[in-house]
This record gives sequence, C-alpha cells and structure tokens, in this order.
Amino acid sequence: MGFWDGRSTVVTGGAGFLGQVVVHRLRERGAEKVFVPRSSEYDLRDREAILRLLDDARPDYILHLAAVVGGIGANRANPGKFFYDNAIMGIQLLEEARKAGVAKTLVLGSICAYPNHTAVPFREEDLWDGYPEVTNAPYGLAKKILLVQAQAYREQYGTNIVYLLPVNLYGPSDNFDPESSHVIPALIRKFAEARDRGDATVTAWGTGSPTREFLYVDDAAEGILLAMERYDKSDPVNLGTSEEISIRELSSTIQRMVGFDGKVEWDTTKPDGQPRRKLDTSRARDEFGFVAKTPFDVGLARTIDWYEANRDRLDG
Repeated sequence: MGFWDGRSTVVTGGAGFLGQVVVHRLRERGAEKVFVPRSSEYDLRDREAILRLLDDARPDYILHLAAVVGGIGANRANPGKFFYDNAIMGIQLLEEARKAGVAKTLVLGSICAYPNHTAVPFREEDLWDGYPEVTNAPYGLAKKILLVQAQAYREQYGTNIVYLLPVNLYGPSDNFDPESSHVIPALIRKFAEARDRGDATVTAWGTGSPTREFLYVDDAAEGILLAMERYDKSDPVNLGTSEEISIRELSSTIQRMVGFDGKVEWDTTKPDGQPRRKLDTSRARDEFGFVAKTPFDVGLARTIDWYEANRDRLDG
C-alpha cells in the first residue's frame, strides 16, 4: 500500500506477542524498512538509547507497542515498576520523536485506563469519569498519561500521534508464564497441566462473576495498521469486539476445549478486578473501518492448539 512505500517504520515491542504479528502484517503490506528495536540494545527507559534508536532507524513512522504487562497478580506485585517503566518509555519516546520530526506515531494504550465502574459499553468519552480499578491502576494511569501527552503535542506542535485503547488480547504465542500471564493463557495452562496429572480440581481466582472482552491478536494487528493508514485525530479509539464473556463461562469453555474432566474451585480471597469490560467499538468502525473478524471460539481453539504444540519448549 502507498502509505508504507519507501517509509521507515519503528515497531517498539515488535518482537513480542502482538508486535510479531504487526511486523508480519506490515511486510505483507509492502513495508520494506521495518526496524524492531530489542530492549537489550535499545532500553526505552534510557533517553540516550532512544536517541540512538532514532538515529539508527531514521523513522517516518513509529508504532509504540512496547509495554511492561501482566495479569492481576503481576500488577499487584509490581505497581511501581509497571507505572514507571510504561510511563517513562512513552513520555521520552514521544518527546524525542517530536524533536526528530517523525511524521506519525501510534501509541497503544490499555483498557485498564478506564474507570473501575464505567457504564457498559465503555465509550471513549467515559475515560475520565473516575479512577481505574485499583489492582491495575498504576499501569492504566501510566498508559493514560500518554494520551494526555499525545493530545497536548498535537495542540501545541501539530504532532500527528494517534492513540488506541485495546481490550485484552489473546492468541498463539501469548505469554503462558504462570507468574505473569493474563487470564486466557493462565487458564489454558492450568487445565492442560491438571488434565495431564489427573487432578480432580483446578483453582481459579475470584468469584468468576466479572466479564471481559477479548480481541484476537491478528485482529488487533489489523486494527493498528488501519488506524495508522486512515486515522489522524486526537480522540482515543477503542479496539475490540464489543462482546463480553464472564470469567466463569470462559473457564468452563476452556475446560471443555482442553479436555479437563475435574471441577473448578473459586478462590474468593483473590481479587476479581474490574466488574465488567465491554467496549463501544463504533468509533473504530466509523473512523477507519475496523471490525474484528475472528470468532471467539475459533481464536480460542487456535490458541489452545498452539500451546499444546509448544508445551515442551515453554515448560523447558
């Protein structure tokens, strides 16, 4: 596509779960100059490393996907790290990209930025109507700060920065580490391991009553690239499916698909997190034509199949 022709694009986090799919889709679109900085060489918390990155890559575009992320347990254990690392990476990158004259930058925010009790479906206008859910508030607020920066820079400097709010992502190559994974990979691993050991029960966190919305990683990548190609406004945009499922129903679905025949015990001493999550996705559809394509059962089956095929490597 003409948008990418002859342009240099930096994808921070491009070696990660989402980033790998975005980079693949970029190359399918004919983008030949795609630069994926690795944290070992370009630590985005270090301003000098950012300056080296911009000098080495000379980007026309930046897709800022890099983040320090995890589930409820990881957020509770690392609130300071999750706040500082995510805030400082984005703040410094946007400032130096502005000064370097980068033509367009996309920043990936988080649904965790929304207030804890947001009316369903979440509309972008609701973003400032309260404080985020406490277990992931530091992470959500760090991401939210970058929206303020993006809008301020557009107003003062005319910098073209767009900002997306994706729901929870899932898919093949997700993080299945029990210490830091999100709910779908965590449950897949728990049920698969319990099945193979012949366990009678699996313990899940909370009550199972909260709802969540999930977006397949390939759909998220397509939404990101469509926003880069077609969207040039300061307003944040939700990225999701507008379909919600309770954690209890999700657990039952994964249990059945994995083939675990035992029972699920809910540990109600553990936090539930935000009560509900469901997005209004009409802005993404109307502004840049994004509609998620992958049915949830199809995406879930692909994710489970990938985990089963890669278990030895992941466990090793």
